[in-house]
Amino acid sequence: MKILLTNDDGICAEGLKHLVKWAKTLGEVTVFAPKTQQSAKSHSINIHGTYEVTKTDIFGGIEAYSVDSTPADCVRVAVLGMKKQFDLVISGINCGPNLGADIHYSGTVAACFEAALLGIKSMALSAAFNSFDCALANIGRVYAEIVKRRMFDFAEIVNVNFPEEGDEILVTRMGPAIYSDSFEFLPDGTVKPCLVCLYRGTRDLQLDTDATMTGHISVTPLHADVTDVCAFEALTKAKRSAS
Repeated sequence: MKILLTNDDGICAEGLKHLVKWAKTLGEVTVFAPKTQQSAKSHSINIHGTYEVTKTDIFGGIEAYSVDSTPADCVRVAVLGMKKQFDLVISGINCGPNLGADIHYSGTVAACFEAALLGIKSMALSAAFNSFDCALANIGRVYAEIVKRRMFDFAEIVNVNFPEEGDEILVTRMGPAIYSDSFEFLPDGTVKPCLVCLYRGTRDLQLDTDATMTGHISVTPLHADVTDVCAFEALTKAKRSAS
C-alpha cells in the first residue's frame, strides 16, 4: 500500500514523527508536509503565487518534502504536481482535537477533504493537547477496527480523535463546535482573538465531541459533498409535484 502522510502542525511536529514510525508498518510511506504551522488554515490553497517545495531527509530514508503552503496544497502538489499515486492519505497526528463543527477550520481534516476530491480514501488523526500517549497506544487497534468494519467502503474520510485517556472506540457523527473566539480590540488598531471553550459537559456518545471529551476514541465518517440532501430532495420533489 502506498501512503501519503501530511499534517497541519508542520513537518517538524512531534505528531508527524510518531505517524511516520507507525505508518511504515502498513506500507510505502511518502511525506508532504507544511514547512510551517498551518493550523486552522482550513481548505485554503495558494493560487496567486509560487511556493517552495523542498526534498528533505528529516525522516531518515523516507521520501519527504517540505511544502511552504497549506495542508491541502501538500496533497495537491504530491498528486497533481508530482503525479504520485496513493492508496491512502493520513493526516496528523494533530496536537489537539479536531471535533464537531470545528473541523471546518482544521487544516488536518482539510487535507483529507482534498484527498477525497482527488478520489483517495483518507484518515485524519488527532490527539489530546497535552499527550500523544493514548493515540500511540491505540492507533494500530483503531486502524484494525476501520479495516475490519470496512469503513472506507462507506466513507471517503474517517476522522479519528483520541482522548487524553481511554480506549473504547465509538463510531460517531459530527457534533457542535466546542470552541469559539472572543475578540480584544487593541489600542494599536489590531484585533486579538481569544479562544473560548463552548463545551458544557453533555454526554451524547453519538457525537464526536461528547464521546472524545468523556474519554472515548471517536471515529467519524465524513464526505466531501456538502449538499443539503434533505433540502435538495424536498425542493426537487416540490418542483416535480408542481409540474
